[in-house]
Amino acid sequence: MNDSWAETVARATELRRELHRRPEIAWAEHATAATVRAELDAIGLGWRTCADTGTVVRLSPSAPGRHVALRADLDAMPIGEATGLPYASATDGVMHACGHDGHTAALLAAARWLHSHESSLPGPVTLLFQPAEEGGHGARGMIADGALEGVDVVYGWHNWPGLPFGRALCPDGSVMSANGTFEVELLGRGGHASQPEATRDPVLAAAAVVVALQQIVARRTSPQQAAVVAVTSLRAESAATVTPDSALIAGSVRAADDDARSRIFSLIDDIARATAAAHGVDADVRTTVRYGATVNHPGPAAELRERLSAVLGPAWAEHAAAAPVLASEDFSYYLNRIPGAFALLGSGTTAPLHSAGYDFDDALLDPAARLLVGLAGAPEPL
Repeated sequence: MNDSWAETVARATELRRELHRRPEIAWAEHATAATVRAELDAIGLGWRTCADTGTVVRLSPSAPGRHVALRADLDAMPIGEATGLPYASATDGVMHACGHDGHTAALLAAARWLHSHESSLPGPVTLLFQPAEEGGHGARGMIADGALEGVDVVYGWHNWPGLPFGRALCPDGSVMSANGTFEVELLGRGGHASQPEATRDPVLAAAAVVVALQQIVARRTSPQQAAVVAVTSLRAESAATVTPDSALIAGSVRAADDDARSRIFSLIDDIARATAAAHGVDADVRTTVRYGATVNHPGPAAELRERLSAVLGPAWAEHAAAAPVLASEDFSYYLNRIPGAFALLGSGTTAPLHSAGYDFDDALLDPAARLLVGLAGAPEPL
């Protein structure tokens, strides 16, 4: 197989739209995996199953240079699509709202080119088609199943509508945040609303806790440090004349690094318990770590920036975006294990990620695949 680059990108566009029509959520990417594996078979590449619906490909395993891994994620989201596109999701309530269809198609384009130029590769190359990025810790599962064995450096990327097309973000250090969730259950004493003195009102306490938590970012965190503490729900179901026994607050946390997340969790616990006590109720605080910060290693990040300049031109970094962005990525698992780097590539898409109107920008397939090919050390596509 020796397709031209234009044919390779055209095939990637077809695949991207095919994947978009048949989205599957985390750990259920069976048809997606089958599509990926069928394309790899057609290209002539061997593969192995990894972490159930994941797939690992190795090229030039005996080449003497360093071993590079390139990663794409597979899963979609439980969101009903509202784009009206001819290739819109055919599955009710599920869509590719984060562009993983594009990430997968770009890596398949790179796979096709790398196979055609395998004899020119300076070192081994591993392609990681990873399931369950959207909260399913798929990277952790891939690592546990040996995806990084022998790998020296790993690279990944994500489309980013918040940046203009042709721009990118790839700093040393944190590029995406650590995240987590919390629940605060206020435990009071219910009763008749006409006798407040006989109750210990958890609703009043919950409202006070919501307000008090705002001090964490506004007064307890340096303005130079990125952080979010978002209370996203408050539930205290009851009849109109009844003070309930309990109320439940839930929310999420974003922080520039794992230590900052731990500090924020500690402040949530302290503030919620103290505020509850001041209102005569108890607080049960539960915090959950989700993904760690995605922290680029300086050497690989410099190499990735060099490739961005080669693919996008020298103006790729001319934008006002600051790092880290406060979204999170399970690519952090790979970077906690071996050196590597992750970049955000600007997209012409106007709808935000995780929205019903989002669609991956197919114009991004060409530069993204070129970026991956260059990182693997293959000849530049013409």
